[in-house]
Formats: sequence, structure tokens, C-alpha cells
Amino acid sequence: MWIWEQDEWPNFSWDKDRIEPKLRDVRLHQGVLLGKMLCQTENHKQSMLDTLLANIVHSSAIEGEKLNAFSVRSSLANKLGLSEERPFPTSPRTDGLAEIMLDAVDNLEEPLKKERILHWHKCLFVEGYTLFNPVIGGQLRGNEPMQVVSGRLDKPTVHFEAPGRERLDHELDIFIRWFNESRLQPNLDPLLRAGIAHLWFVTLHPFDDGNGRLTRLLTDLALAQAERQSVRFYAMSVAILTRRKSYYDILEQTQKGQLDITDWLVWFLDTLHETFTNVLLEIDRTTTKTNFWRNIDQTLLTKEQVKVLNRMLDGEFDQGISTSQYHKVAKVSKPTATRHLTWLVELGCLVKSEAGGRSTRYTLMQKWKRNE
Repeated sequence: MWIWEQDEWPNFSWDKDRIEPKLRDVRLHQGVLLGKMLCQTENHKQSMLDTLLANIVHSSAIEGEKLNAFSVRSSLANKLGLSEERPFPTSPRTDGLAEIMLDAVDNLEEPLKKERILHWHKCLFVEGYTLFNPVIGGQLRGNEPMQVVSGRLDKPTVHFEAPGRERLDHELDIFIRWFNESRLQPNLDPLLRAGIAHLWFVTLHPFDDGNGRLTRLLTDLALAQAERQSVRFYAMSVAILTRRKSYYDILEQTQKGQLDITDWLVWFLDTLHETFTNVLLEIDRTTTKTNFWRNIDQTLLTKEQVKVLNRMLDGEFDQGISTSQYHKVAKVSKPTATRHLTWLVELGCLVKSEAGGRSTRYTLMQKWKRNE
């Protein structure tokens, strides 16, 4: 029995004792992230472009599709009104991906309608974008059973079967009505709403293809609504891609289970927590790097020294860099590497370890190390 066949579908429930501590922790990280980003008044549009690009590219990668990131980036830049030094040729497909991504994170007050979802699907599968995919964009699936299968053709393993076509329109109407009304539901946390929307829509599986990507797009819309702002600074699809196997496992487990979706919500909140944590680390790294170069006179450095310092500031060589490593990275002789490192110590960029010989390591001065 699939979850949508349960008598009380879609009245989901969960264990508050397990969910609420995780929810508080995720909320704390979310607040810290938004606070840090709002304090950074520079390059908001650039940050948004990078985040939306990561979401589009990684969401497609979860489904095994590799996009041309340069083309997608140029499409996003055009939509955001940003100029690029080296714009890359765009296509109707990349323009469509940029359009629906921006619609999901910008048009927060616009009610969700079936026509909007169908438009997203049409942009996802523009006419003629591939000769090998017969999917018609902007059209719900047909009457054939919708199953997620793997294995041999003669002995397939059915991981999931979606509701039949005869009930799909009704089910989709119920979901859309809930999505719009639940925004104003005071006893439903907006982050849990995003997790429920994710599970519910992907379970309906309303299209022949593209269901996962549209599910994550709807999740982005729900998360943007949860923050009550259009500018987004994190890409949850990046973390989902790194946990891709467990993502499919927990979906299969939940869709074969009862209406208690505690395990799914735990997975969802853990993934969101990982997303916030990684972005906070990146912000710390960027801030450290900016402060470093504001206090260092680059005219005193060679291009090789700048290259190595940038890599160390990006988190490489956390245990310190040796003369041999510097020699390989900077592509200079070992005597030159020694002189370079000695000069960086004198300038206050690096600290030399007390160990001698081949064990000698040079680390960033403590004040330049990012907080872990």
C-alpha cells in the first residue's frame, strides 16, 4: 500500500519531540545566515546569481542531467539585468530555466495555480530541445501507470507508483489549495511546510518527466515565502546532490509507509541544516579573504605568492604548506620557494612551525584563519 492509498491521505503527522529540537536548530542557523547576508550590502545581485545558478545546475544533476553552466549563468544575468565580461550564448532552454527559477524566488505573493506549474514544465521541456526525449512540455502525464522502476526490463523493481491519472487532477487541486492556504496557517512552521510540499508534490508525480526538478522548484518557492523575501543566499539542491542516495532512499521509504512522515522531515531538516552550515562557512571564508587583502600590500608580493595565499585562504592546506608543496603549486624552484615563504613570514602573512627539516609547515597567521 502506497502512502497515497492510506485512508487519511493526505493528513500527515509527525513526532513533535523529534522534530521541534531540529527545527529550532535549523531556525537558528537560518537567522544567522540571513543576518550575515543582509549586513553585506555589496553584490547582492551577484550573490543571488551564483546561488540560483547552483540551484539550477545541481537540481538537474540530481536527475543525471548535465547543463552548460556558462549558458545558464548568462541567461540568469540577462534576467537580473547584470552585465558579464564574457557572456556565453544562451538558448530557449537556459532562458526558460532562468525564468522559472526567478519566478519561484521573486513572485512570492502570487498564488500557486495549475497554469503556473504547467508553465514551469513547458519552460523545462521547450519544444525541440532534445530529439531523444518525447516529453511534451506543459502537459500532465497520460493514462499509463506512473512508476519509478530500476533493474532488468523483464524483472523490474518498482520503487514507487503514483496515483492513477483518473484522480490526478483532483489530487493536484487539493495540493494547490493547501499550498496557498497553508501560508497563513499559524500552527504550521514554514520550514515544515516546505518539507511537506516537497514530499506531497513528488508523490503526486504529475508529469511524465521533470517531477523532481519541479518539486525542488516548489520547495524553493516555499522556502522563499518562509523568509518573506525574494533574495536567496543558499541552494538546497547542492546539499541534496551530495546526499543523493539517501534522498531517494528516504523518499521510497516514506512513500511505502504510513502518514507519519517524521523520518522524512528529519532528513529534510538535516539537509537544510547542512545547507546553512556550508554557506556560513563560505561566508566566513570570503570575509576572511576580503579582510586579509585589505591589510596586505600586494605590491610587495609576487604573483606566485598571491596564488598560494589565495588557495590557503580558500581552505586548502589547513595543516600548513611545506616548501615542497609551495614549489609544486607555485611552479618555482625549491630555493625560491624557501625565500618566498620566508618573506611571507616576515610580512606577517604566515607563521613557521617549530618543527624542522621536511616537517616544517607554514600556516596562516592566526588572525587570518577563518572560524570553523
